[in-house]
Amino acid sequence: MPESIEAGAATLSGTANRMTAIHDGGRGARLGPWVNRLKRARFVLIVAAAVFAVLWESGTLATQPALASFAIIAVAVLIRAASRESARQTPPRDDSPALRVGDPLVEAVLAGLPDPVVALDRHGDVVALNARASAMAPALRRGEPVSLALRVPEVLDSIRRAIATGSPQRVEFFERVPVDRWFEAIVTPIALAGTASPGLVLVAFHDLTPLRRVEEMRADFIANASHELRTPLAALAGFIETLQGSARDDTAARLRFLPIMQAQATRMARLIDDLLSLSRIELNAHLRPDKQVDLVAIMRQVADSLQTLARDRGVEISVKAAADRLLVLGDRDELMRVFENLIENALKYAASGKKIDIALSIGDGTKSAREASVRVRDYGPGIAPEHLPRLTERFYRVDVTESRAQGGTGLGLALVKHILNRHGGRLTIESTAGQGATFTAHLPVAGPAENMNLQASASG
Repeated sequence: MPESIEAGAATLSGTANRMTAIHDGGRGARLGPWVNRLKRARFVLIVAAAVFAVLWESGTLATQPALASFAIIAVAVLIRAASRESARQTPPRDDSPALRVGDPLVEAVLAGLPDPVVALDRHGDVVALNARASAMAPALRRGEPVSLALRVPEVLDSIRRAIATGSPQRVEFFERVPVDRWFEAIVTPIALAGTASPGLVLVAFHDLTPLRRVEEMRADFIANASHELRTPLAALAGFIETLQGSARDDTAARLRFLPIMQAQATRMARLIDDLLSLSRIELNAHLRPDKQVDLVAIMRQVADSLQTLARDRGVEISVKAAADRLLVLGDRDELMRVFENLIENALKYAASGKKIDIALSIGDGTKSAREASVRVRDYGPGIAPEHLPRLTERFYRVDVTESRAQGGTGLGLALVKHILNRHGGRLTIESTAGQGATFTAHLPVAGPAENMNLQASASG
């Protein structure tokens, strides 16, 4: 009987050793855990094997029932060991305190931050946000999922990764509405006291638009300047070479060349000034002006400043306003540049009509909002229909020779368009060949029209 017990124990031990060998040989990925459990339960299994061996030797149990009973006990022991391991490996229940929507402390912290910031809970619902975040994404609501208001896949993915991994995430994204803007979103998970998983997720948005505008401004300036400056530079170089060479002592040639050289230098200076102005306007395109200015006063000042040019060209300028004062939110210098360009274009390219009419009025805009309109109407040769859609493109000219002869840079209407866009306005152009052209600047009024004095006034 002792020999049988020893034989049973040896058999059990050999089986365990063979299973260990299988595990060590490369198939342990599946058998490894069961081998370990078998080792831990070996004493129980050896005792059970000894008991059944005694019963079998004594004839109390037959061979088949003894083996079946031993197998049942072995399986039960292994299942119990597996259950204990599973219980030990079960992660602790997340008992992190739930954040209250609109928590005063969180709201106060976010209000003091300079960038738009949104606080989320671990489920991605908005807990708090500051005023800058509300202005950037008006659809954000406390207590609602951030995905309902922020339809930016890159940002939503970074929020999920931050919650899952507990590590900060950074992502850049681009928005086209209402204007082109670039942002960087910084997602920072914060574990609350006594918790391991993130209980609060801060999403901060940093405006990269000025940096991108500077990069584009630099690239555009280099490309446009190299293209447009090549002709006057070549002319200046040719004249200088001539004056240094064969015409060194030719007084007549020098007197003829110097005015041309001065005109080319002036053209280059004007071109550089327009390029820099356009770049500055584009840099601030996403910042709406917030100061009230009187459009009637600006219009009259511009018209008075151009009376000398009008007399030289034999053109009469007529200004009619539907109000003594017409207030808009705008930058005074930029708006003066708009009307200077429009009236100068009419004086340079439509002087044959001998008359320019300027009219200021108030009406309903495209979105039923009140807007001010300034119409500059000339009676010159007009513009062919195929040119109208491209007039506000940079360096686009209907007649290149005539434009350069008049000292134009090809950037005047591009400046007008970008300034009006920054002011929330627009430019419309109407023309019929042989009947002149009408350029209309539309700008939103600053406040209700009933607060303005709408007494008609006119001046010639």
